[in-house]
Amino acid sequence: MKDTYLNFVNSPFGARLVRSIGLPKPEVLRRQRADRPEFDGLVAIGAGREPHLLDALAGVIARSGFTSVAHESAGLWIPLATRHGLMTGRFEPAEAGPHGRVAALLFDASGIQDSSQLDSVFAFFHDTLRSLDTCGRIVVLGRPPEACASPRQWTAQRALEGLTRSLGKEARRGITANLLYVAQGAEHEAEATLRFFLSPRSAYVSGQVVRIAAAPAAPAAATFAWSQPLGGKRALVTGAARGIGAAIANALAAEGAHVIGIDIPSAREALEATLRPLSGTALAFDIAAAETPAQIAAALDESGVDIVVHNAGITKDKTIARMTEAAWHSVLDINLSAQERLDDALLAAGTLRDGGRIVSVSSISGIAGNMGQTNYATSKAGVIGRVQSMAAQLAARRITINAVAPGFIETQMTAKIPLTIREAGRRMNSMSQGGQPVDVAQTIAWLTHPGCAGITGQVVRVCGQSLIGA
Repeated sequence: MKDTYLNFVNSPFGARLVRSIGLPKPEVLRRQRADRPEFDGLVAIGAGREPHLLDALAGVIARSGFTSVAHESAGLWIPLATRHGLMTGRFEPAEAGPHGRVAALLFDASGIQDSSQLDSVFAFFHDTLRSLDTCGRIVVLGRPPEACASPRQWTAQRALEGLTRSLGKEARRGITANLLYVAQGAEHEAEATLRFFLSPRSAYVSGQVVRIAAAPAAPAAATFAWSQPLGGKRALVTGAARGIGAAIANALAAEGAHVIGIDIPSAREALEATLRPLSGTALAFDIAAAETPAQIAAALDESGVDIVVHNAGITKDKTIARMTEAAWHSVLDINLSAQERLDDALLAAGTLRDGGRIVSVSSISGIAGNMGQTNYATSKAGVIGRVQSMAAQLAARRITINAVAPGFIETQMTAKIPLTIREAGRRMNSMSQGGQPVDVAQTIAWLTHPGCAGITGQVVRVCGQSLIGA
């Protein structure tokens, strides 16, 4: 679905017009393209007192191909960067010139112990934010507040959430801002997540808080190529025929996975059209049927799967006073109960292998609620509860479970929304536009990455930092 306003204001005539009359001008977001480097440009580094993550950061920056500059707050950065073979220098505001825009701002707040030490955060962003390029990235790193040794440290680390979300709303221009809480012992397990949040793949993910724990030890060290980290993996995707499901199938296949797509029998032709170019496997099943979970487990046989993505879902919108019992039941059954039944079958049979990934598609409606969607919002809030309640249980098998919560995504479903409501949904976020199915798909691909074993029980919104439920 096209966003006519976005296209118009980014045309030469439209850009001049909106400048003259003061209308908002959302940026065309920079998304991942095969003909452009994933990482490029300058990264400005800052730090609070006694930072703990700079060494890990230096390794990531060196391997990704960025060039770094150090703000005065990051006094340890230059010797660390030199040790990692990373070209670096001092940050100067002059680097905001036309050939020296900063691609990303990284701040290590992991050593901040007290609220009085938050002044270093102010100094860094005060000096650097105006140098950040359009569609730039802001990543703040701290320690999980609940693991802090003192109430003062907990307080200071929790304060970083307000800072990061506010930066995302102030920066605009397609810039994202996210916070990573890295647990002690997980310093060198943050690379896959840092790469995602520094890359164009996270174009519509902003204002999020992600916790990275020390991952449980695997029987043997996992090896993967950054270009195709899912090579050799098998991924099951429900609702894969079209829309977001098709985008998920494409993203996982691009990362090297063999994709097994599931959709209802009436969508078999569309499902096969989606999976055929990916050399994937199409399975036509009605996931609402009681016998389906056992049939899917049998169809996957001894090969099993490493990744399960629960994307299938429906809407039947009415206010609850006008909603039929059938509409209530069918939405909850397909969007929520079917996920429970399918996972129960795959886990009981050992079809989902140890060390696997489960990702469920929730919704902003499950966080904030939505008028006329009591059934849908209930089901999507239940998905979040499921993720949070099962994380500890699945940890014994080194299986992670997470959810993504899309906001307004340009799909056939949102195209049917009345114009005024559709425009409100598009504009009421920090990006002033709707997201694309690929934004949801890339976020799911990140959560299935072998390097994300320390991320579980979490919900990541893909909503451009929606102003609803934020």
